[in-house]
Amino acid sequence: MPLSTTHRTGLVDQVIEQLREAIRSGEWPLGERIPTECTLVADLGVGRNTVREAVRALAHSGLLEVRQGDGTYVRATSEVSGAIRRLAGTELREVLQVRKPLEIEGARLAADARTDDDLTRMRELLDARDKAWADGRLDEYVRIDAAFHQATIDAAHNTVLTELYRGLTEVVVASVAATTQLDVPEPAPTGHHGLLDALADRDAERAADEVCAFFDELATRA
Repeated sequence: MPLSTTHRTGLVDQVIEQLREAIRSGEWPLGERIPTECTLVADLGVGRNTVREAVRALAHSGLLEVRQGDGTYVRATSEVSGAIRRLAGTELREVLQVRKPLEIEGARLAADARTDDDLTRMRELLDARDKAWADGRLDEYVRIDAAFHQATIDAAHNTVLTELYRGLTEVVVASVAATTQLDVPEPAPTGHHGLLDALADRDAERAADEVCAFFDELATRA
């Protein structure tokens, strides 16, 4: 990474924080295997038990997944996301039920608080998303669509809401991918242009209605 050597007080807590930061910063990407126990022991200058306890704590919080005989993998980028993943699992309907009220309120707030830069960012994302779809680059489509949803929340300029929604990043991406597959064999991208128009007009209720209709339509297919 490299990891910095720890002090001799609160070793487990220090190791937990360093491992958490490696995950949060992307040095250890989502879905990738982390360094071996031996490597961590050498890099940190602590004992095996300290490393094991730190890994166990992060696995319990949902950030890591220990696979016996294979290694330890990054499962989520935050404790919030890890908790949601444990609760929701692969139940798409549950994920949509959590996202819906957050995004409805986010749209209402964004209609009042959005800036011109926010609108420009969202338009760029929609254009890139539609092009990815037209080109058949579905993985990129999913990533950009999820980024559009985050950009809508960001436009509300509510720090608590933004951080809460950012904690759902993995389940949002997974649910976008899942809902995309619901349209096969001839899928069509679900449009967000009506929402963008409502935000441009600063029409909070129309923006909320656009989001509500979007999730209600998904719920009929989930």
